[in-house]
Amino acid sequence: MGRLDNKVALITGGAGGIGKGMATAFVKEGAKVAIVDLNAETGKETIEILQQYEPECLFIQANLAEHDKLNDLVMQVVDKYGKLDILVNNAHASKNMPFEEVTKEVLDLSFDTGFYPTFYLMQAALPYLKETKGKIINFASGAGIDGNMEQASYAAAKEAIRGISRVAANEFGPYGINVNLISPIADSPGVQHWAKAEPEQYQAMLSKIPMRRLGELENDIGRAAVFLASADSDYITGQTLMVDGGAIKLR
Repeated sequence: MGRLDNKVALITGGAGGIGKGMATAFVKEGAKVAIVDLNAETGKETIEILQQYEPECLFIQANLAEHDKLNDLVMQVVDKYGKLDILVNNAHASKNMPFEEVTKEVLDLSFDTGFYPTFYLMQAALPYLKETKGKIINFASGAGIDGNMEQASYAAAKEAIRGISRVAANEFGPYGINVNLISPIADSPGVQHWAKAEPEQYQAMLSKIPMRRLGELENDIGRAAVFLASADSDYITGQTLMVDGGAIKLR
């Protein structure tokens, strides 16, 4: 038996990178997974892979910045599977630039694709997670925790997500719902692109990681998400799990 047998998970940004890694880890543990992504091409490619493990997996193409449609997104999943056990808010878009150059448009991009979808999907999913005593996994970032340069808009949204996750952990706990966060450093396509463009910066970042490597999308980040989605984490809530090779040590 898998650790997520008979569980239904909704993962935003699930077509690539960390989202795909988590979705793959989930289906290998027995979950039925609905991935949400803006990119139709990668969504179709990923869902074909997932359906090799679980034929009932679902791909939903959606723009998470269209906030008025987020409730319908949750309903699509519940209508198909009859329930929702796990909500993973992974998707986020942002632009890097010096603090003094950040505009409202740049802030809006980060909040509209990251913070607001996380907030509204948590609200929309809550009635169904109450029924299943479900799990919510949100995403933090070292950009906010450590204050990475040129990532003001991203850091602001990520720390806002951490704030509402702690509030939700307190409010949802009596319903048996766990709310936790993952703060990863992963070998994602975006990081690989950055490594080629800025090899010196990449090596400097790598040298600060005690494990001296980036996290694997499925085996490191995905397996950590499986833990938080499973019964193994039933007595853990309101926490930020640093899946970053030891780069940041929270106190």
